[in-house]
Parts: sequence; structure tokens; C-alpha cells
Amino acid sequence: MFWDSVAGVYDVFVNVINGKTHKALRRIVADCIEPGDTVLECACGTGLLSTVIAEKCRHLTATDFAPKMLQRAEKNCAAFDNVLFRQANILSLDFPDDTFDKVVAGNVIHLLDEPMKALNELNRVCKAGGMLIIPTYMNKTQQGETSNFASVVGKAGADFKRQFTVESYRQFFLDAGYDNVKITLADGRIPCAVAVMTKKN
Repeated sequence: MFWDSVAGVYDVFVNVINGKTHKALRRIVADCIEPGDTVLECACGTGLLSTVIAEKCRHLTATDFAPKMLQRAEKNCAAFDNVLFRQANILSLDFPDDTFDKVVAGNVIHLLDEPMKALNELNRVCKAGGMLIIPTYMNKTQQGETSNFASVVGKAGADFKRQFTVESYRQFFLDAGYDNVKITLADGRIPCAVAVMTKKN
């Protein structure tokens, strides 16, 4: 699996190569979390967002499909006692309906064959009135061309299924029926747009 194979070096990308973007991304996501929240994080990777979520919430369930990513995330979150790590498939989550106050899925939508199916699962496990927080890298230029980042990482095996601009990312959620979506851009070498919206009934 590609993501298991890069787990050992992924933190270099997080903290060095795209550090400016990720610093802004952490701040944006942290501002969405409140002390009483129970939070589900899908595609947690090595814990880029897990640490800032855990600092603020009551309890975090952090999941990923790749076991080695989870191992790195658990190590990076060793200082926190309010985090449970589980392997999970974002397309078929093993949690009851209406379980979490906030549901976070970072930088995964563009990798999925069935992003709408994933979005439906995220919405399902979120409590009524709860919040979905879905950051994704912007891998198309404003001219509609594939970014250098998408080209290089795609050739390495990441296999991007979709390439978004801020405008097309907003439209993705509008098409899914979320008329209250708010997009905030974390700018940097590889920008990331954070979509925040209330659970859809």
C-alpha cells in the first residue's frame, strides 16, 4: 500500500516541505473544536491534525486505512490520553448514526473513487446539528491545469482521483446538498481548502 510505504517520511512533508500550509491548516481546524466535543477523525495519517484536535476536545477517535500511518500517529500523539486509534475505511464506518459532535476528514476526498459515499458516511455518524470539517489539497491551478504537486505525487503512487480549485471544491459540496458550506484557504506551497458545514438532515 502506497500510504504504508510513505508513513516513515510523511512527517517531513507535513512539517518541512508544506509546513506553512499545515501551520495554517492546524489553526483553522483547531478553531472549530470545542472542549466538550467528541470527534471522529478519518484519514488521520501521521497525526497532522490529531494533535491539535486532541488538545481541545473531550475525546478523539482517530482512524486511518493504513496501519503504519496509524502507528506513526499514535507515536506523535503519545502525550494525550483522550485519543483512541482505530483502523477504519471511510467508505464504510463502523460507528452508529449520530455519534460524534465533529467529524474531520483531512486530505482524503481527492483520493477516493467514491467521494460522495464517503461524505454520506461522515454525515451519517455526525450528530444532528454537528459539524463536518473536510480539508483537501488544491491540486489544480486557477488556470485549470494539474499542479506540479499533483503530477509528482501522482506518479509516485498517490493516485489522485479528483483535482480541485477552491471554486470547484465549494461546488462539490453544493452539489451534495450542503448549502451552508464555508471554505477557508490554508495557503502555502501546496494550498489546502478547509470545507466546514453543518450535518445535513
